Amino acid sequence: MLRCGRFTLPLERPALMGVLNVTPDSFSDGGRFLAREAAVARARRMLDEGAAIIDIGGESSRPGAQPVSEQAELERILPVLEALSGLGAPLSVDTRRPRVMREALAAGASMINDIDALTAPGALEAVAASACAVCLMHKKGEPGVMQRAPSYDDVVREVKDYLLGRIAAAERAGIGRERIVVDVGFGFGKTAGHNLELQRRLREFAALGVPLLAGWSRKSTLGQITGRAVEDRLAASVAAALLAAQAGANILRVHDVAPTRDALAVWDAFRTGAT
Repeated sequence: MLRCGRFTLPLERPALMGVLNVTPDSFSDGGRFLAREAAVARARRMLDEGAAIIDIGGESSRPGAQPVSEQAELERILPVLEALSGLGAPLSVDTRRPRVMREALAAGASMINDIDALTAPGALEAVAASACAVCLMHKKGEPGVMQRAPSYDDVVREVKDYLLGRIAAAERAGIGRERIVVDVGFGFGKTAGHNLELQRRLREFAALGVPLLAGWSRKSTLGQITGRAVEDRLAASVAAALLAAQAGANILRVHDVAPTRDALAVWDAFRTGAT
């Protein structure tokens, strides 16, 4: 179970987090949902298809991405947040800036999804002052350079140790474990080999004692495996999401909600015998 502002997400079965990029340059769907009307329609569709939470991002964190100004990020996400606040579903904001966190939470966000794991000065305090949930992610390096030959002695141990440290920092700041999710950060400063090793050993992250989010959707490792362009990675993304669910992931961050929901329904029927 995850406490998510005024919402509570049961996580006995994997929950789907629908990706909503209100950016011109995201690797998969940059520009498609930049207009508020398009973003709202997309969010409504994902909720209808089975998303439990919508994750709104106003700054691309794809490999090679350049940062945008704080004001530009706010101008992208706040109108969408305000338009979606009456939908009766938790809204997450994908940001690493404390001011954006504070303003997003004031505008109705129920979760902060931070690729920097609340390491920016003031980020811990921004989240602790609310009742929101937070996702603490591991990455190595900044988006602009993070895929330039990343290396680890033991990627699983190093990612796990980092996340343990960030959970401890969050708890010291007054953020209870019932509000914390972690993400190993597939594709964030990791080679395809690193990503696959993390997936093979994903069950080990249950030892952290908080829910686990997995974000494989349309990522470059899937393109390396299949030879498919980003727009043709649906089957690979669904397969990766299912593998993550089987390994204990509690939240699956996806672009394609309906196909992922259907795959999970088949898996759930197979393992429980219920139809």
